[in-house]
Amino acid sequence: MKFEPKILGFLCNWCSYAGADLAGVSRIQYPSNLRVIRVMCSGRIDPVWVLEALANGVDGVIVMGCHPGDCHYMTGNYEAERKIKMLRKLIGPLGLAERLRLEWVSASEGARFAEVIRDFTKHIKVLGPSLLRKEKPDPEKLEGIQAAKQAVEDFRLRALVARERKMTEEGNVYGEEISQEEFDEKMDDALSAEYLRNRIYLILEKKPMSVKHLSKRLGLDNKLVLDHVVILRRRGLIAVDKIEDMTPIYTALKR
Repeated sequence: MKFEPKILGFLCNWCSYAGADLAGVSRIQYPSNLRVIRVMCSGRIDPVWVLEALANGVDGVIVMGCHPGDCHYMTGNYEAERKIKMLRKLIGPLGLAERLRLEWVSASEGARFAEVIRDFTKHIKVLGPSLLRKEKPDPEKLEGIQAAKQAVEDFRLRALVARERKMTEEGNVYGEEISQEEFDEKMDDALSAEYLRNRIYLILEKKPMSVKHLSKRLGLDNKLVLDHVVILRRRGLIAVDKIEDMTPIYTALKR
């Protein structure tokens, strides 16, 4: 049976949705694989929505907004760009980054809208069906995307993404200049840490484990896992369930 991808598009009301409307009025042909959700601004898209779509087996997600400098809300498209960049880094290890795309399409670009959809649909067809699309999705990827979803729900990552432009253009609260490279490094570290902590939490939610068993499950160094376990305990997310042969066995607490 020929694979027909399921693609979800988040289109801003003022530009890309109007571009889609123009493509329709102009009778410009493009694949019917796209299902559209109209939002007032691409900057209003919550990363959780994208991850929820991928977790439910959507093969590809495309976000479309106004061209830089043309946003009706001044900086909404820049906010969308930062969010998508963060999301692609977060889901990269899961092999899902290529299933997420950001494009700029104006209200007068009906032909461009159609071309973008044709290109993205072709790209997803080459990638094939998402491993989360099946009746029994890949458990590792499902756990990973759930961890990513919990990570982006946390205020720490949201605050860091929101402050990127200010920090790289104006410096931090101490007036110290921060280059884009330095910020990206800090963001990468934060993404990796929050993602791993949520993986640990989800594992312990299913079954209490020691640090040694968590390390084996995740394929990571004992000390690295222990550092994250300590932070999760401080946040009140996990606790010692019992002691076995002098070894603490940890379990997840309700959020």
